[in-house]
Amino acid sequence: MTVAIGAAALVCAATPATAQRARYVQPYVDVAQVVAADLTNDDVLTYTSLAAGIDAGVNTARSQAQVSYRYERRFDWGDDAVTQDVHSGLARAAIGIGRGVNLEAGAIATRSRSDIRGAAPGNFVGDVANVAQVYSLYAGPSVTTTSGPLNIAGSYYFGFTKVETPDVPGPVPGQRLDYFDTSTSHLAQASVGIAAGDVAPVGVTLSGAYEREDAGQLDQTYEGWFGRGDVMLPLSGNVAVRAGAGYERIEATQRDPLLDGTGNPVLDRNGRFVTDPASPVRIAYETDGLIYDAGVIWRPSPRLELQANAGWRYGGETYFGSLSYTPNRNVGLGVIVYDGIETFGRQVRDGLRDMPTAFDARPDPFGQQFSGCVFGARPGTGGSGAGGCLNDVFQSIATASYRARGIDAVLSASYGRTRFGIGGGYANRRFNAPNGSGGGAPGVVYYGVEDQSAYAQAFWGRDLSRVSAVDVTLFGNWSSSGLAGFAGAGSDVYGGGANATYSLQLGRLGTLASLGVYGFDQEGFDTQWSAQALLGARYTF
Repeated sequence: MTVAIGAAALVCAATPATAQRARYVQPYVDVAQVVAADLTNDDVLTYTSLAAGIDAGVNTARSQAQVSYRYERRFDWGDDAVTQDVHSGLARAAIGIGRGVNLEAGAIATRSRSDIRGAAPGNFVGDVANVAQVYSLYAGPSVTTTSGPLNIAGSYYFGFTKVETPDVPGPVPGQRLDYFDTSTSHLAQASVGIAAGDVAPVGVTLSGAYEREDAGQLDQTYEGWFGRGDVMLPLSGNVAVRAGAGYERIEATQRDPLLDGTGNPVLDRNGRFVTDPASPVRIAYETDGLIYDAGVIWRPSPRLELQANAGWRYGGETYFGSLSYTPNRNVGLGVIVYDGIETFGRQVRDGLRDMPTAFDARPDPFGQQFSGCVFGARPGTGGSGAGGCLNDVFQSIATASYRARGIDAVLSASYGRTRFGIGGGYANRRFNAPNGSGGGAPGVVYYGVEDQSAYAQAFWGRDLSRVSAVDVTLFGNWSSSGLAGFAGAGSDVYGGGANATYSLQLGRLGTLASLGVYGFDQEGFDTQWSAQALLGARYTF
């Protein structure tokens, strides 16, 4: 909650006073009555929801920012399992402070699946297994300047991530992975270069970066740095080739969990592993040596750019690239192919950085927004204007470091009163853990284990009139874990759902009606179906 309120203050306070006409601030309160039905087990829950939130944004030549945050308190009608607090929100800001100096920030509050082997519920009401509340933020300055023909840039970003323990563990008591707690990260980058044609036919860039993350669970750390040089040679007006090489060092470490007399990990009151104070620091992942890659850039127009690259990194082949297409200001398409050594906190931070500074904050009375694809409100502005997906981050919450590879694609469009978007992708993670007691202790991931997931989401919204609108969302996902020795390991889990919302705004008072249907299938368990309906009223200040 504090994270989102702080981001809202940043949006509203750090913007120049001359931007009054391009900003909006809309705090609100609402009350709703909700019925949630477990269609598989014939169980019905009814609760009342009281919520307060804010939607705010600014769009000027120097500053672009938006925040959408909602705090909700649910009161049960006879079932204590329903009484809970729910935080849901997203904030992104890019603010020009002075000539060449910018401040960038982002924050998110959402709920995520905890264990990739377990349940994949679409309905988060009541005693829902395998779901945890996540909070994350990042912020930092960037500087760009010139000195003669030299282009100089530098940036620093701080990140923080907190995950609460799931209310209901899953999938089987005593057979779970360790729970992520908190992490802090630091990323510093710098570069100096000469554009092609300024001094020579080729452009030349020298760059470097240093990154460190410290996580609370098992004293895990990540530290990496690199230095490299890149050259780019234009072959024509719309095609260029590039190549780069350098040196990189990455090390991820952790300590062993404390074991009891029976050889099982000792847990604290939150169910997390207790770190063995006598354990040595164990290396979970290490790479040290030459890196290189080359690729092609195709830019036939300012609205279309394709980059494709291949090279050697992390001790093997690597492939990465991107596609950005904005045929007009109403349509945006973004595709990214990625490959990197990641941790959960750093991947959340980088996922936030890829979110647009203007996004579609459609009505979401169930508080389940922002953990999947986020669609841009100005899709044709280029860059991340189309939006982005966080599914690869939130497919599950991992405590160990891992190599993440995959592809994400988002298409956003806005025509008159109609808005729609389609997003999806595939993600593969190969986990790192130390050999010896640290990698073999019960509940700790094993080195080389892989999991994977695929996901898709579609959104359609239309303003029926100046005061009414309808929004529809469809989503589906699949995941598979490679963990051996656990119930459900290696099995496929499928999930999906659909929800629709009708809203009517009469002055400051509005009404909402929403309906959702969800299902997931987990090997070894019955397919679970659920539904929920809501009728509420909102007052906007």
